[in-house]
Amino acid sequence: MDCAAAGLMALLALVWMAAPGQAQVIKSGPPTCNAVALTFDLCPVRSGPGYDGDLIDYLVAHRIPATFFLSGKWMAKHDTEVHTLLNVPFFEIGTHGDVHAHLPMLTEEEQRREMLGPIARLKTQYGRETSLFRPPYGEFNDHTVEVARSLGLRFILWNVESGDPDPQLTREQILARLKAKVKHGSVIVFHANGKGKHTRAVIEDLVQVLLPERGLTPATVSELLSCVNRAPRPDR
Repeated sequence: MDCAAAGLMALLALVWMAAPGQAQVIKSGPPTCNAVALTFDLCPVRSGPGYDGDLIDYLVAHRIPATFFLSGKWMAKHDTEVHTLLNVPFFEIGTHGDVHAHLPMLTEEEQRREMLGPIARLKTQYGRETSLFRPPYGEFNDHTVEVARSLGLRFILWNVESGDPDPQLTREQILARLKAKVKHGSVIVFHANGKGKHTRAVIEDLVQVLLPERGLTPATVSELLSCVNRAPRPDR
């Protein structure tokens, strides 16, 4: 390991104390909970602003709880937006890898650095800690799970994929996917980096029509996972 890498690892050790025992791969919340988690990945983009301001404004205006998974590379270019997200009391922040790498292609030590990068940035630059982690692309192997466990991270995937970054999908098609899959305890993945041109409109349809019809409410991931078992209202 060269001096620069050794220095980085020393810094990471200072800002993150491992808390062993988490890292169960989580795809959904309790099926008896009448809530769903709205989650938004903030992956780095090659062009465009990389931030869906209209979406965020809608969530804030309607006080809709949500969880955002921030990559380190995205944070490096969006300081103002990171502050915006951190200042919303009903938003929750997790991490999404440092440079949005394909983790199974990395060694165990490389995966550890990829996970710790954005955690260190949140701690040193923004004074915020988080234990929520989502692997880039939803990809992982045994090393990923073991490293996340050793770092005390909650390993969050999803059981409903909106498909919102796909430019071929219309608003109606995305909503149809959600109608077919959303149920009690669902974790839904969207994107807030501007790649989903229908994301804001779909969220409006979701929270104003689909969720109320099924007796469901939006929640952060942590709220969903700590949800006390409640008798679900039947889906319609």
